[in-house]
Amino acid sequence: MRVLVTGATGFVGGRLVPALVEAGHDVVALVRDPGRYDAPPDVEVRAGDLLEPGSFEAALGGIDAAYYLVHSMHAGKDYAERDRRAAHNFAKAADEHGIDRVVYLGGLGEERDRLSEHLQSRREVEYVLSNHEFDLTTLRAAVIIGDGSASFEVVRQLGKRLPIMITPKWVRTECQPVAIDDVIAYLVGVLDEESTRNDTFEIGGPEVLTYEELIERTARATGRREPYVLPVPVLTPKLSAYWLGLVTNVPTSVAHPLILGLKNAVIVSDHRIEELVPVELTPFDEAVRRALGEDAVSPEATGESDGSGGDDEDEGGAVPEDRAKVP
Repeated sequence: MRVLVTGATGFVGGRLVPALVEAGHDVVALVRDPGRYDAPPDVEVRAGDLLEPGSFEAALGGIDAAYYLVHSMHAGKDYAERDRRAAHNFAKAADEHGIDRVVYLGGLGEERDRLSEHLQSRREVEYVLSNHEFDLTTLRAAVIIGDGSASFEVVRQLGKRLPIMITPKWVRTECQPVAIDDVIAYLVGVLDEESTRNDTFEIGGPEVLTYEELIERTARATGRREPYVLPVPVLTPKLSAYWLGLVTNVPTSVAHPLILGLKNAVIVSDHRIEELVPVELTPFDEAVRRALGEDAVSPEATGESDGSGGDDEDEGGAVPEDRAKVP
C-alpha cells in the first residue's frame, strides 16, 4: 500500500515511518524542510506545508492511505487556529486526490467534562477530518511515554530536579499512559484491519495512574528519591504553567496547554481495539526505562523484579501525551 505520513519529523511520525516500511508499505514522508530530514531507506520524501495551499498537494498523488499527525502547539497561542486550518487544507486536498483512508491520532477525554483548549483542538481536528469523503480511523491516546514526548519530558524533569513539589489538586487526576512502541503498533495495525474504517478507538497502557504517581515512578526509574508532592487548591493552572517554565526547559507554549489539560481524566473506556488489533502492552515502568535510555537504572535497583510495577503498583491512578503535565 502506498502510504503518506504527515508530521513525519515529529515524535510519533519519526517512529511510524520506519515501522510502516518494515510492514511492507511504500511510504511517502511529507515534511516542510527535506534538507533537515534524515529519511529511512526506501522512503520517498516530499516537501510541503499544510498551512500553505499549493505547496503540498502533489505529494498526495497516488496515495492509498494517509496518516495525519500534524500538531502546531509549538507555534504558540494561535495553535488551535493553525491546526484547524491545516486540517481543512489537508482534508480538501485528500478528497480531490481520491485518498481512500486517513488515520488520525487524537487525544482521550470525555467532552462532557469540558475539555481543555488543547484537547478541544484535538477533537476539532478529528471533527474536520471526519466530514470528508475518505474513511477516517481515529485513535485517541493519553500521555505517550517515550523519548521526545513533551509531556513525558515534563514528568522526567520534575522528578529529576525537585525534591518537593507544590502542585494543583489536579495532580491527583487519573490518566492512562501508553508506551510509544504500543502506539506505533496500533497505528500500523489498523491499516490492515478493515473493520477499523470510519470508527474511533481509545488506546492506553495496562495501568491507570495519577499524575503524582507518574512523577514518582519516573523518578524512581532514574534511581532518585521520589519527590514529595503537596497538592493545594489555590495554585491555578496558569500559575503552574509559569512555575513549570522556571523548573524545566519545556517551552511555555507547550507546557501551558498541557497543564490546562490536567483537569480532564483521560482513561480508556472503550476496549474494542484490543481485539481488533492485538498488542502486547508495555508495562509502565518498562516504557519509562526505554524512554530514559542510559539514564534508567535496573529494575533490581528500584526494588522491582519484573518491570510491571513497584511497591505501589496496586494503588491505581492514571493518565497526549499526560501525569506529564504536572505542576
